[in-house]
Amino acid sequence: MKSLFRPEMESDPPNITGGNPLIGNSVSNHRTRLPEGSATVRAPGVCGELVQGMLGDAYFLVTCPIDFFSRVRVELHSGAPEVSGPDNCPKAAEAVWAALVYLGRDELGATLTVNNPIPRSKGMGSSSADVAAAIAATGLALGRELSPTEVARLALSVEPTDGVMFPGIALFDHREGRVIEELGMPPPTEVIALDFGGSVDTLEFNRVDRRSLWQSLQPETDEALRLVRTGILEGDPAKIGAGASLSAQAGQHVLPKPQLPRVLDFAESVGAAGVNVGHSGTIIGVLVDAMQRRGRSIFRQAREAFPEAEEAHHFRIFAGGMQVVE
Repeated sequence: MKSLFRPEMESDPPNITGGNPLIGNSVSNHRTRLPEGSATVRAPGVCGELVQGMLGDAYFLVTCPIDFFSRVRVELHSGAPEVSGPDNCPKAAEAVWAALVYLGRDELGATLTVNNPIPRSKGMGSSSADVAAAIAATGLALGRELSPTEVARLALSVEPTDGVMFPGIALFDHREGRVIEELGMPPPTEVIALDFGGSVDTLEFNRVDRRSLWQSLQPETDEALRLVRTGILEGDPAKIGAGASLSAQAGQHVLPKPQLPRVLDFAESVGAAGVNVGHSGTIIGVLVDAMQRRGRSIFRQAREAFPEAEEAHHFRIFAGGMQVVE
């Protein structure tokens, strides 16, 4: 089904730092729509984060992008300044409108098509991928290639977001965008993603102020970040895995995962690099050095070891950021 996203015409349009237009129900509009341009972009989902915590008073996460994508097509038209799209993707529609306003073309409307197999409310960045791809596609439809930083800041005007718009691995303030750093390309790494059920509303989760709790965990998350930085610099999955495992255990104080101790034991028993989690989700990942060519075997062992898991996936960490789909 399609829903309609229309701006409040009596008020000022939103800018890059906030203020969102009204989301309304479907309204028929008989004005002639003329095509103005179109583009399709895909953005990766994530398997949780490699690290999450605080740097000073700023929240941060370190991305864990995977080869699992949201594909978004934006078709622009004149005649009606509104965005129509799938009912289950309201934030992507908001993102298109935010991009149109930012680019000074809020007289246009758009039709949004989203093809996204990434599970929602699991800590896999499904909405973040939709939003990033929608913003990038809107820019390209207008002949403008937006930088990852521009896409990130526009995305943050819509909702807290993973840093999936950046190539490689990024350190990113997912709430306010005050810290943005590209850490580099990851070494070849596979991820066995385990979903033991349940869901987390990320927007509601991020509305709770956990600043003091995260600050109390800063010694652990600082060390986790140091290990992951070093692992990326040296191309060492083991150091990345060690840092991710440390952050996952620190995250137990924020959003406990009963299965995490067993997954950590499993990872050690099969010689995996480490374990990472969705710190505001349910997903748990087993990180595997892809150069050892044992990913498929460990995936099979994981399915046998955790028969209660509702889903098990085998991914690779993806370093490409957003991509144009021809």
